[in-house]
Amino acid sequence: MTQGPSTPETAALATLRTRGVTEPIAMAFVLGTGLGSITDELKDPICVDYADLPGFPEANVSGHAGRLWIGAWEGTRVAIMEGRAHYYETGNPRAMEASLSTLRALGATTLVLTNSAGSCNLDWHPGSIALIADHINFSGLNPLIGDLSDKRFVNLREAYDRRLRARFRQAAAHAGKSTLHEGVYMWFSGPSFETPSEVKMAKLLGADLVGMSTVPEVILARRLDFRVLALSLVTNFATGIKTGDPSHAETKSVATTGAIALKRLLRAFVKEGPVAYA
Repeated sequence: MTQGPSTPETAALATLRTRGVTEPIAMAFVLGTGLGSITDELKDPICVDYADLPGFPEANVSGHAGRLWIGAWEGTRVAIMEGRAHYYETGNPRAMEASLSTLRALGATTLVLTNSAGSCNLDWHPGSIALIADHINFSGLNPLIGDLSDKRFVNLREAYDRRLRARFRQAAAHAGKSTLHEGVYMWFSGPSFETPSEVKMAKLLGADLVGMSTVPEVILARRLDFRVLALSLVTNFATGIKTGDPSHAETKSVATTGAIALKRLLRAFVKEGPVAYA
């Protein structure tokens, strides 16, 4: 029997099999800056460096360790990407395509994305957590440019799944957090932070958060038929908002502290179990 051509995801899957990954996963996570401590929660974890997985991104940003973890979390088999690729590292908006395809091939149907973001709202303070309900792709870049199949015409009407958001709010309430911010994330290409005028524009267009990631992943994930939940850990006020004078050092510092609360909420979310879809 003739085998199909090898792809980065099939090669990555083969590597994972040799490392002992034999059971399917139900849920996958991509962790943003400084959030790697979440992997401490896994039972019987298997950890593989991205460098050993074809198609996975290089770890070029401090705060992103560049490791894939697979194990059990609150009774659910999960995969956790400890770090991501950003457009500003290579100029390639499809940099996360092979890794997300690998997670889908492992069986995951739910993808949870986390990031560090700047707040455009005076009352969304650093250290707070926000659900992303929608996004604005200010950069105009799209990871599906060059895809010649009809699957490139992805419907983003509900890119951020309402049932997953409702489940997360429920889990947060059970964990003692009755209120959560929820709003719109605007993607800037980075790596420079936004100017005061750009932040003012973002607010006028309806953005609550600004950041340098997530949106290309959401577009790729919806093409792969993932249900997506995305969360921002607010690490600073955006430039020109209140005391906003962002730096990467501030992002890492606040993210490390805020990860404690985010880990607690994500644990509660996983414990709730999968969302049933008709």
